[in-house]
Amino acid sequence: MLINSSLSKGRTKNELPMKLQTATKQLILDRPHVMGILNTTPDSFSDGGSYTSLDNATARARQMIEAGVSIIDIGGESTRPGAPEVTLEEELRRVVPTIKAIREFDQNIWISVDTSKAEVMKQAIEAGADLINDVRSLTEPGALELAAQANVPVCIMHMKGQPKTMQNNPEYDNVQHDVETFLLEKLDACEKAGIARENVILDPGFGFGKSIEHNYHLLANLEKLHRFGLPILAGMSRKSMIFKLLDKNPADCMVASVTCATIAAMKGAQIIRVHDVEETLEAMKIIRTMNNNL
Repeated sequence: MLINSSLSKGRTKNELPMKLQTATKQLILDRPHVMGILNTTPDSFSDGGSYTSLDNATARARQMIEAGVSIIDIGGESTRPGAPEVTLEEELRRVVPTIKAIREFDQNIWISVDTSKAEVMKQAIEAGADLINDVRSLTEPGALELAAQANVPVCIMHMKGQPKTMQNNPEYDNVQHDVETFLLEKLDACEKAGIARENVILDPGFGFGKSIEHNYHLLANLEKLHRFGLPILAGMSRKSMIFKLLDKNPADCMVASVTCATIAAMKGAQIIRVHDVEETLEAMKIIRTMNNNL
């Protein structure tokens, strides 16, 4: 059964919504916010090569800001199944100039850095990033300590295995239980390292070491993650759970991607990570209007 975001935790309209906060800004999570994907990689599964030049990446960022995204998520290393590793120097070259260029024309937009490397996190934050989005949940050397020192929001994500091999017949006894247990363990590690609990965002990791059935089970039960009392990020845009199910190319899955984003938002996800920002923003406007008229 679908549930709307204002009721997903039994929260009443009089309660204060969650928020993301840095030393200089805050994002009130009183509605589902759209996080626009900006991959500066040549080999990402859907849009690889589209934004490898600084001019193209900056132009796309402007488009997304004008459309109304709340966050731009910038990544310099593909985490698609089988993707090769990228050197620190190359990832820095792809990510940091893009962040600096966006900051030159917009000081207010939230910028997320999609990385697992501590040095990339450090230089990205120095360049103007506000949020760390790590598919490896701060397990790489120095990442946990850097995130605690930076005192910015962090997104921890469930992944079974590593990107190169994660889709080689993933199996679970109980995928919902295993994902929740993993996130609880990583949340505990964050708190022990000095990261404030209210600075943690949870991502169940759609497409990261999961079959099509696993992914849709997690989507069907997404509201269960609200028991943690933390913001939820859902990223399903153009992933294999969609394009393999429909037997289409990833870029041809806009309608289905927006459908999944809509379901996640109605189940209370506060951040929706997508490629098709304009179309998703329209869907979020409908959800927001519906919730305001309960």
